[in-house]
Amino acid sequence: MRFERIREFFRWFYRYRSLRLTPEGVRFLLLTLAVGVAALNTGNNLLYLLLAMMLSLIVMSGILSEQCLRHLVIRRRIPEHVFANSPALIALSLTNRKPRLPSFSLRVLDVVEGKSVDRGVHVLHLPAGASVIQSYPILFPRRGRHRIEGLKVQTRFPFGLFIKAAHVPLSSDLVVYPELRPLPEGFLHDLAVLGHDQAVSRRGQGVGLYNLREYLPGDDSRMIHWKTSARQARLMVRETETEDLRQVTLALPTVIPADGQRFFEQAVSLTASLAAYFQEQGFTMSLLVGEQEILHGVGEEHLYHMMHVLALCAPTPAEGGASSAPEGFGMLGERTMRGEITLVVLPWPDPSIQRLARGVSRVFHVWERP
Repeated sequence: MRFERIREFFRWFYRYRSLRLTPEGVRFLLLTLAVGVAALNTGNNLLYLLLAMMLSLIVMSGILSEQCLRHLVIRRRIPEHVFANSPALIALSLTNRKPRLPSFSLRVLDVVEGKSVDRGVHVLHLPAGASVIQSYPILFPRRGRHRIEGLKVQTRFPFGLFIKAAHVPLSSDLVVYPELRPLPEGFLHDLAVLGHDQAVSRRGQGVGLYNLREYLPGDDSRMIHWKTSARQARLMVRETETEDLRQVTLALPTVIPADGQRFFEQAVSLTASLAAYFQEQGFTMSLLVGEQEILHGVGEEHLYHMMHVLALCAPTPAEGGASSAPEGFGMLGERTMRGEITLVVLPWPDPSIQRLARGVSRVFHVWERP
């Protein structure tokens, strides 16, 4: 029974612990070996005493370094919204749960795809029962799903002879949104003019008259239209027209040929940049990505929902070098006729999409952009 416990301990130890010699440790071990050989050859008691002291330093180094790594609680906090090629700040919280002993010389590394990545997180002294929070920037070069598999905590304490590491299975999954790129000034001017020309009349807070209707309990008495009320012998209330409620639909086809792969990521980034611009302008937005559609909405949460869809969208190879337009793209012309802005982002020259896009507000040919 005791043998089984010892074997289980060593299995756990070698699974979550690793030990590596430092250059100083290599020289110290060679020196220890030399002293041991000299002691055996000469029988000198002083050399035996020196050998015992050096071996005790090696043993104490293993014991004290293990105490530094025990009873550590680590938590990672990642921002909810992360964009590609934009630094995000990740916070690490380290807590020493030991009742009396502190931890020294801690170094925390991320484990990504089986490799240790140094983020520059160092804790020289962590007292017993204390906590410390350190932040570091991280940059994801591409959109999509990313996974940080775990953490590795290292220490050189006490003598710097060994680097002992503890593997912490603290995984984190996140979705990285597409890269947001600045739009050219002339491009922004055209979008502003386009939005002003295609404003949609809606009921809301404003000064223009939208409609007259009969008074209902709970209506503001200041909105009663007295002339019409006197003429019709009943109370009538005026409804105002909102001043700047505009709608826009962004469309991105996902069926592309093999040679259009290099333009697809640019198209996704442009669509995300357009969505961010229209959200800042207060537009009501909808998104059409291939066969997937997000209905109209406003606000940051709606924008992040669109970014999530764009982050996970993937190109579908076209059969025979041509693609058929998704069903939703055939309704873009009708939306434009109703006064809605419809923008189509084309990753490659698709004849079927170009025929349907003749009646939309604007078509962006990504393969022609610098």
